[in-house]
Amino acid sequence: MQHYHMWVDLKDSHQDLDFAAAVRAWLGHLQSAGRIARFTVTRRKLGFGPDGLGEFHVCVFADDLAQLDRAFDLAATRDGETEKLHRNVYSRVTNFKAALYRDFPDGERKGA
Repeated sequence: MQHYHMWVDLKDSHQDLDFAAAVRAWLGHLQSAGRIARFTVTRRKLGFGPDGLGEFHVCVFADDLAQLDRAFDLAATRDGETEKLHRNVYSRVTNFKAALYRDFPDGERKGA
C-alpha cells in the first residue's frame, strides 16, 4: 500500500467545511474511477503538530505506484469535471507539502 500524504493550510480558514467537502468530492471522484483505494481528511487538533506542516492532512492510499500514477495522469488532463473538482481543492490551499510512504515491510521486500 502506498500512502501519499499532503499537508496544507487554507487561504481562507473560514472556508474549512467547503474545503473538506471539495476534497471529498475530488478524491471520491478518483476513488470511484479506481484511481485510488481510499483517502482520509484530518485537521490538526489543539495546535499540536510539527512546525511547518499544515493544519490539514490529507492521505491518499493506493494499492501500488501504478494506481497512484493513474490518479496523477487523470489530474494532469486538466479537462472537464476532473479539472473542476481538482481546482476546487488546489485553489483553496497554501503551504502545500507532500510525502510518499509505503507499508513496511511490503510484499516486494525479499525475506519479508
